[in-house]
Amino acid sequence: MRIVFAGTPDFAACALERLHAAGHEIALVLTQPDRPAGRGMRLQASPVKRFALAQGLPIAQPRSLRLDGKYPTDASEAREALAAANAQTMVVAAYGLILPQWVLDAMEGPGRYGCLNIHGSLLPRWRGAAPIHRAIEAGDTQTGITIMQMDAGLDTGATLMVEAVPIVHDGAEPDTTGSLHDKLAALGARMIVDTLERAGQGGLHAVAQPEAGVTYAHKIEKHEAQVDWAQPAETIARRVRAFNPFPGAASQLNGEAVKIWAATVAPDGAMADATPGTIAAVLPDAIRVATGHGAIDLTQLQRPGGRRLAAADLLRGWPLQAGQAFEAAALIPAALA
Repeated sequence: MRIVFAGTPDFAACALERLHAAGHEIALVLTQPDRPAGRGMRLQASPVKRFALAQGLPIAQPRSLRLDGKYPTDASEAREALAAANAQTMVVAAYGLILPQWVLDAMEGPGRYGCLNIHGSLLPRWRGAAPIHRAIEAGDTQTGITIMQMDAGLDTGATLMVEAVPIVHDGAEPDTTGSLHDKLAALGARMIVDTLERAGQGGLHAVAQPEAGVTYAHKIEKHEAQVDWAQPAETIARRVRAFNPFPGAASQLNGEAVKIWAATVAPDGAMADATPGTIAAVLPDAIRVATGHGAIDLTQLQRPGGRRLAAADLLRGWPLQAGQAFEAAALIPAALA
Protein backbone atom coordinates (compact mmCIF):
# COMPACT_ATOMS: atom_id res chain seq x y z
CA MET A 1 0.00 0.00 0.00
CA ARG A 2 1.18 3.55 -0.70
CA ILE A 3 1.51 5.39 2.63
CA VAL A 4 2.26 8.77 4.13
CA PHE A 5 3.76 8.28 7.59
CA ALA A 6 3.65 10.97 10.29
CA GLY A 7 5.60 10.46 13.50
CA THR A 8 8.57 11.64 15.51
CA PRO A 9 9.96 9.62 18.49
CA ASP A 10 11.15 6.02 18.91
CA PHE A 11 7.57 4.83 19.38
CA ALA A 12 6.81 5.99 15.84
CA ALA A 13 10.11 4.87 14.34
CA CYS A 14 9.35 1.30 15.39
CA ALA A 15 6.12 1.39 13.36
CA LEU A 16 7.78 3.02 10.34
CA GLU A 17 10.50 0.37 10.31
CA ARG A 18 7.91 -2.43 10.47
CA LEU A 19 5.82 -0.90 7.67
CA HIS A 20 8.89 -0.50 5.49
CA ALA A 21 10.00 -4.07 6.17
CA ALA A 22 6.51 -5.32 5.27
CA GLY A 23 6.92 -3.89 1.78
CA HIS A 24 4.61 -0.89 1.99
CA GLU A 25 5.58 2.04 -0.20
CA ILE A 26 6.40 5.02 1.99
CA ALA A 27 5.60 7.96 -0.29
CA LEU A 28 6.28 10.68 2.29
CA VAL A 29 7.47 10.93 5.89
CA LEU A 30 6.27 13.82 8.04
CA THR A 31 8.23 14.42 11.24
CA GLN A 32 8.91 17.28 13.62
CA PRO A 33 11.72 19.75 12.87
CA ASP A 34 15.16 18.97 14.29
CA ARG A 35 15.47 20.02 17.94
CA PRO A 36 18.46 20.99 20.11
CA ALA A 37 19.37 18.18 22.50
CA GLY A 38 22.25 16.88 24.59
CA ARG A 39 24.82 18.80 26.57
CA GLY A 40 25.92 20.75 23.50
CA MET A 41 22.28 21.50 22.56
CA ARG A 42 23.03 20.71 18.93
CA LEU A 43 20.20 20.17 16.50
CA GLN A 44 19.30 16.49 16.33
CA ALA A 45 17.05 14.65 13.92
CA SER A 46 14.12 12.66 15.30
CA PRO A 47 14.33 8.85 15.36
CA VAL A 48 11.77 8.79 12.51
CA LYS A 49 13.86 11.16 10.41
CA ARG A 50 17.04 9.15 11.04
CA PHE A 51 15.35 5.97 9.79
CA ALA A 52 13.85 7.76 6.79
CA LEU A 53 17.23 9.21 5.83
CA ALA A 54 18.87 5.80 6.11
CA GLN A 55 16.27 4.33 3.76
CA GLY A 56 16.23 7.26 1.33
CA LEU A 57 12.59 8.10 2.03
CA PRO A 58 11.21 11.57 1.17
CA ILE A 59 10.87 13.77 4.27
CA ALA A 60 8.98 16.94 5.17
CA GLN A 61 9.35 18.76 8.50
CA PRO A 62 6.72 21.49 8.73
CA ARG A 63 6.60 23.50 11.93
CA SER A 64 2.83 23.54 11.67
CA LEU A 65 0.11 22.16 9.42
CA ARG A 66 -2.31 25.00 10.04
CA LEU A 67 -2.82 27.05 6.88
CA ASP A 68 -4.04 29.97 8.98
CA GLY A 69 -1.42 29.56 11.71
CA LYS A 70 2.00 30.98 12.52
CA TYR A 71 3.77 29.10 9.70
CA PRO A 72 1.40 29.14 6.71
CA THR A 73 4.25 28.61 4.23
CA ASP A 74 5.24 25.37 5.99
CA ALA A 75 1.63 24.21 5.93
CA SER A 76 1.18 25.07 2.24
CA GLU A 77 4.35 23.21 1.29
CA ALA A 78 3.22 20.21 3.34
CA ARG A 79 -0.14 20.26 1.54
CA GLU A 80 1.63 20.21 -1.82
CA ALA A 81 3.88 17.34 -0.70
CA LEU A 82 0.88 15.40 0.59
CA ALA A 83 -0.98 15.85 -2.69
CA ALA A 84 2.06 14.80 -4.69
CA ALA A 85 2.46 11.66 -2.55
CA ASN A 86 -0.95 10.44 -3.76
CA ALA A 87 -1.10 7.96 -0.89
CA GLN A 88 -3.90 5.58 0.01
CA THR A 89 -3.61 6.27 3.74
CA MET A 90 -1.71 8.24 6.34
CA VAL A 91 -0.37 6.38 9.37
CA VAL A 92 0.14 8.61 12.40
CA ALA A 93 2.10 7.68 15.53
CA ALA A 94 3.15 10.23 18.15
CA TYR A 95 3.63 12.90 15.52
CA GLY A 96 3.32 15.84 17.89
CA LEU A 97 1.35 18.14 15.56
CA ILE A 98 -2.42 18.37 15.37
CA LEU A 99 -3.81 17.33 12.01
CA PRO A 100 -6.20 20.05 10.78
CA GLN A 101 -9.30 19.21 8.81
CA TRP A 102 -7.64 19.73 5.43
CA VAL A 103 -5.24 16.84 6.17
CA LEU A 104 -8.10 14.52 7.13
CA ASP A 105 -10.01 15.53 4.01
CA ALA A 106 -6.95 14.98 1.78
CA MET A 107 -6.85 11.32 2.76
CA GLU A 108 -10.52 10.64 2.02
CA GLY A 109 -11.97 9.39 -1.25
CA PRO A 110 -12.26 6.26 -3.38
CA GLY A 111 -9.49 3.74 -2.72
CA ARG A 112 -8.30 5.61 0.38
CA TYR A 113 -8.49 4.65 4.05
CA GLY A 114 -8.16 7.99 5.78
CA CYS A 115 -5.72 8.77 8.60
CA LEU A 116 -4.96 5.86 10.94
CA ASN A 117 -3.51 6.54 14.38
CA ILE A 118 -1.48 4.17 16.56
CA HIS A 119 -2.48 5.15 20.10
CA GLY A 120 -0.89 3.76 23.25
CA SER A 121 -3.97 3.05 25.34
CA LEU A 122 -7.28 1.21 25.35
CA LEU A 123 -9.47 4.04 24.11
CA PRO A 124 -11.50 5.79 25.34
CA ARG A 125 -9.30 5.53 28.44
CA TRP A 126 -6.32 7.88 28.30
CA ARG A 127 -6.95 10.03 25.30
CA GLY A 128 -4.24 12.64 24.93
CA ALA A 129 -0.51 13.17 25.10
CA ALA A 130 0.82 10.86 27.84
CA PRO A 131 -1.25 7.66 27.98
CA ILE A 132 1.59 5.37 29.07
CA HIS A 133 2.70 7.58 31.97
CA ARG A 134 -0.85 8.12 33.19
CA ALA A 135 -1.81 4.44 33.06
CA ILE A 136 1.07 3.50 35.36
CA GLU A 137 0.50 6.50 37.61
CA ALA A 138 -3.17 5.59 38.02
CA GLY A 139 -2.39 1.96 38.86
CA ASP A 140 -4.21 0.53 35.83
CA THR A 141 -3.84 -3.23 35.57
CA GLN A 142 -3.76 -3.18 31.78
CA THR A 143 -3.26 -0.91 28.81
CA GLY A 144 -2.68 -1.61 25.14
CA ILE A 145 -2.78 -0.31 21.60
CA THR A 146 -5.75 1.09 19.71
CA ILE A 147 -5.59 1.56 15.96
CA MET A 148 -8.02 4.40 15.37
CA GLN A 149 -9.62 6.12 12.38
CA MET A 150 -8.76 9.76 13.03
CA ASP A 151 -11.36 12.50 13.09
CA ALA A 152 -11.35 16.15 14.14
CA GLY A 153 -11.49 15.35 17.88
CA LEU A 154 -8.70 14.47 20.31
CA ASP A 155 -8.38 10.68 19.98
CA THR A 156 -12.14 10.40 19.51
CA GLY A 157 -12.25 8.46 16.23
CA ALA A 158 -13.69 5.01 15.66
CA THR A 159 -11.47 2.07 16.60
CA LEU A 160 -10.30 -0.49 14.06
CA MET A 161 -8.16 -2.84 16.18
CA VAL A 162 -7.58 -3.08 19.93
CA GLU A 163 -5.19 -5.31 21.84
CA ALA A 164 -4.48 -5.26 25.57
CA VAL A 165 -1.30 -5.93 27.53
CA PRO A 166 -0.98 -6.24 31.32
CA ILE A 167 0.84 -3.63 33.37
CA VAL A 168 3.21 -5.24 35.86
CA HIS A 169 3.14 -3.36 39.17
CA ASP A 170 4.82 -5.90 41.43
CA GLY A 171 7.68 -8.38 41.38
CA ALA A 172 11.33 -8.05 40.51
CA GLU A 173 10.75 -6.04 37.32
CA PRO A 174 7.66 -3.85 37.56
CA ASP A 175 6.85 -1.78 34.50
CA THR A 176 8.16 1.72 34.09
CA THR A 177 7.09 4.08 31.35
CA GLY A 178 10.29 3.07 29.55
CA SER A 179 9.63 -0.68 29.64
CA LEU A 180 5.92 -0.32 28.85
CA HIS A 181 6.73 2.06 25.99
CA ASP A 182 8.91 -0.57 24.37
CA LYS A 183 6.24 -3.26 24.67
CA LEU A 184 3.57 -1.00 23.19
CA ALA A 185 5.82 0.29 20.41
CA ALA A 186 6.45 -3.26 19.22
CA LEU A 187 2.76 -4.15 19.56
CA GLY A 188 1.63 -1.03 17.70
CA ALA A 189 4.07 -1.73 14.87
CA ARG A 190 2.68 -5.25 14.43
CA MET A 191 -0.92 -4.12 14.69
CA ILE A 192 -0.67 -1.37 12.07
CA VAL A 193 0.76 -3.85 9.56
CA ASP A 194 -2.12 -6.21 10.36
CA THR A 195 -4.61 -3.35 10.01
CA LEU A 196 -3.35 -2.39 6.56
CA GLU A 197 -3.44 -6.02 5.47
CA ARG A 198 -7.09 -6.24 6.53
CA ALA A 199 -7.82 -2.94 4.79
CA GLY A 200 -6.41 -4.30 1.55
CA GLN A 201 -8.66 -7.32 1.89
CA GLY A 202 -11.73 -5.24 2.71
CA GLY A 203 -11.88 -6.56 6.26
CA LEU A 204 -11.79 -3.35 8.31
CA HIS A 205 -14.66 -2.76 10.71
CA ALA A 206 -14.83 0.58 12.54
CA VAL A 207 -16.42 0.69 15.99
CA ALA A 208 -17.44 3.99 17.59
CA GLN A 209 -15.84 4.65 20.96
CA PRO A 210 -18.21 4.42 23.93
CA GLU A 211 -19.12 7.65 25.67
CA ALA A 212 -18.51 6.14 29.10
CA GLY A 213 -15.03 5.70 30.53
CA VAL A 214 -13.31 8.65 28.87
CA THR A 215 -10.15 9.91 30.63
CA TYR A 216 -7.49 12.35 29.48
CA ALA A 217 -3.76 11.78 29.69
CA HIS A 218 -2.52 15.32 30.07
CA LYS A 219 1.02 16.15 29.03
CA ILE A 220 3.67 15.44 31.67
CA GLU A 221 5.04 18.63 33.22
CA LYS A 222 8.45 18.70 34.90
CA HIS A 223 7.08 20.05 38.16
CA GLU A 224 4.98 16.89 38.58
CA ALA A 225 8.15 14.90 39.16
CA GLN A 226 8.75 16.50 42.57
CA VAL A 227 7.85 13.86 45.13
CA ASP A 228 5.04 14.78 47.49
CA TRP A 229 5.98 12.73 50.53
CA ALA A 230 2.55 13.36 52.08
CA GLN A 231 1.04 11.03 49.49
CA PRO A 232 0.70 7.30 50.29
CA ALA A 233 3.74 5.11 49.65
CA GLU A 234 1.91 3.17 46.94
CA THR A 235 1.08 6.37 45.03
CA ILE A 236 4.66 7.61 45.22
CA ALA A 237 6.03 4.25 44.02
CA ARG A 238 3.72 4.32 41.00
CA ARG A 239 4.73 7.88 40.18
CA VAL A 240 8.42 6.97 40.38
CA ARG A 241 7.83 4.29 37.75
CA ALA A 242 5.55 6.52 35.68
CA PHE A 243 8.21 9.25 35.48
CA ASN A 244 11.02 6.86 34.51
CA PRO A 245 12.73 7.74 32.15
CA PHE A 246 11.17 11.21 31.89
CA PRO A 247 11.15 13.52 33.74
CA GLY A 248 12.47 11.40 36.62
CA ALA A 249 11.01 11.63 40.13
CA ALA A 250 13.04 14.01 42.27
CA SER A 251 13.36 15.55 45.70
CA GLN A 252 15.77 17.68 47.72
CA LEU A 253 18.00 16.12 50.37
CA ASN A 254 20.81 17.96 52.15
CA GLY A 255 20.58 20.71 49.56
CA GLU A 256 20.95 18.34 46.62
CA ALA A 257 18.38 17.63 43.91
CA VAL A 258 18.20 13.83 43.98
CA LYS A 259 16.59 11.77 41.23
CA ILE A 260 14.71 8.68 42.35
CA TRP A 261 14.56 6.00 39.65
CA ALA A 262 13.24 2.96 41.52
CA ALA A 263 11.29 2.42 44.71
CA THR A 264 9.08 -0.17 46.36
CA VAL A 265 6.46 0.02 49.06
CA ALA A 266 7.93 -1.07 52.39
CA PRO A 267 6.28 -3.98 54.24
CA ASP A 268 3.31 -3.13 56.45
CA GLY A 269 4.37 -2.08 59.92
CA ALA A 270 7.89 -1.32 58.78
CA MET A 271 8.03 1.91 60.76
CA ALA A 272 6.39 3.98 63.44
CA ASP A 273 4.71 7.31 62.77
CA ALA A 274 7.10 9.89 61.33
CA THR A 275 6.92 13.11 59.41
CA PRO A 276 6.54 12.37 55.69
CA GLY A 277 9.89 12.66 53.91
CA THR A 278 11.90 11.60 56.95
CA ILE A 279 14.46 8.84 56.50
CA ALA A 280 13.25 6.12 58.84
CA ALA A 281 16.07 3.66 58.22
CA VAL A 282 19.16 3.22 56.09
CA LEU A 283 19.08 -0.41 54.97
CA PRO A 284 21.83 -2.34 53.17
CA ASP A 285 20.04 -2.01 49.83
CA ALA A 286 17.51 0.80 50.31
CA ILE A 287 16.72 4.12 51.94
CA ARG A 288 13.42 3.78 53.81
CA VAL A 289 11.40 7.00 53.90
CA ALA A 290 8.19 7.86 55.72
CA THR A 291 5.20 8.91 53.61
CA GLY A 292 1.68 10.07 54.27
CA HIS A 293 0.66 6.43 54.60
CA GLY A 294 3.28 3.74 55.12
CA ALA A 295 6.91 3.85 54.07
CA ILE A 296 8.75 3.55 50.77
CA ASP A 297 12.13 1.97 50.05
CA LEU A 298 14.22 3.95 47.56
CA THR A 299 16.42 1.44 45.70
CA GLN A 300 17.94 3.39 42.79
CA LEU A 301 18.94 7.04 42.94
CA GLN A 302 21.11 9.63 41.22
CA ARG A 303 22.96 12.59 42.69
CA PRO A 304 23.63 15.73 40.62
CA GLY A 305 26.32 15.05 38.01
CA GLY A 306 26.44 11.36 38.89
CA ARG A 307 25.14 8.13 37.45
CA ARG A 308 22.10 6.13 38.40
CA LEU A 309 23.19 3.87 41.25
CA ALA A 310 21.66 1.14 43.34
CA ALA A 311 21.08 2.44 46.85
CA ALA A 312 23.79 0.10 48.23
CA ASP A 313 26.38 1.64 45.90
CA LEU A 314 25.20 5.19 46.49
CA LEU A 315 25.42 4.83 50.26
CA ARG A 316 29.10 3.84 50.11
CA GLY A 317 29.97 7.37 49.10
CA TRP A 318 27.10 9.23 50.74
CA PRO A 319 26.54 8.34 54.38
CA LEU A 320 22.94 9.05 55.28
CA GLN A 321 21.30 8.64 58.64
CA ALA A 322 17.83 8.03 59.99
CA GLY A 323 16.20 11.30 60.93
CA GLN A 324 17.42 13.25 57.92
CA ALA A 325 14.58 14.45 55.75
CA PHE A 326 13.74 15.10 52.14
CA GLU A 327 12.14 18.48 51.63
CA ALA A 328 8.42 18.77 51.02
CA ALA A 329 7.60 19.53 47.40
CA ALA A 330 6.05 22.86 48.36
CA LEU A 331 9.33 24.02 49.92
CA ILE A 332 11.55 23.27 46.92
CA PRO A 333 12.56 26.45 45.05
CA ALA A 334 10.93 26.80 41.63
CA ALA A 335 14.34 26.97 39.97
CA LEU A 336 15.10 23.45 41.20
CA ALA A 337 11.65 21.98 40.60
